[in-house]
Amino acid sequence: MSYVDGFVAAVPTENKAAYIEHCQIFATLVKKHGALSYYECWGEDVPDGQITSFPMAVKCKDDEQVVFSWIVWPSKTVREQSMEQVMAEFEGLELTMPFDGSRIVFGGFDVIVTA
Repeated sequence: MSYVDGFVAAVPTENKAAYIEHCQIFATLVKKHGALSYYECWGEDVPDGQITSFPMAVKCKDDEQVVFSWIVWPSKTVREQSMEQVMAEFEGLELTMPFDGSRIVFGGFDVIVTA
């Protein structure tokens, strides 16, 4: 089975175009280094919660939108071998971050069911 890196972040609404450009560059790098696919999703129907929610998880502000993203890798091994190279290349580009990276939620997951 494949391996997935998942991310949730808050992006200022005014930075949507810059965020898309930022992600297109990142997507090119992860695909170059072995990712099978890359997804970025701009929140459309992301309700606030009372106990937990995507907005609460990333401390989303009124002028921000939640983004939900994932990268599909062939395996955890490929991900581990590739991500260090991806990040080194990405950081070498010295891009301006269009969101607060300190509020991103992320993790790696083994795929257990596909349909």
